[in-house]
Amino acid sequence: MLQSGNSVTLRAKGNSMLPFIMEERDTVVLQKVEAFAVGSVVLACLPGNCYVLHRVYRIKGEHIMLMGDGNLHATECCCREDVAGVVVKIIRDGRVIDITSSSQLFMAALWRKLLPVRRYLLFVCRWWMRRDRRMKKR
Repeated sequence: MLQSGNSVTLRAKGNSMLPFIMEERDTVVLQKVEAFAVGSVVLACLPGNCYVLHRVYRIKGEHIMLMGDGNLHATECCCREDVAGVVVKIIRDGRVIDITSSSQLFMAALWRKLLPVRRYLLFVCRWWMRRDRRMKKR
């Protein structure tokens, strides 16, 4: 569908993109790959035909390194041709977030620079999520 030029909406699964995309809360809107850069969130096919929705961390020629925002060290490598789509919007609680806006790009760049302390920030984020779920159950 993406190759035909259609937008595709998917429910987020997993927490590898915390704190920007959260499972059970967010839906992402993907579009056909026109162009992407470091900082873009892409859907890529990895070896073994598994798909991952991660941020482009580095580009060297045709090779791309991906890393989830919620990851501390784990990266994936693929080729440009393996990128199936680019996330353009996140739908959260009925609100549409344009991740190509300057404010979202700034926050993503800042998050990347915070990689050395990301472990502590993610700990707080996950603690907050567990607390929030317990409060909703009451």
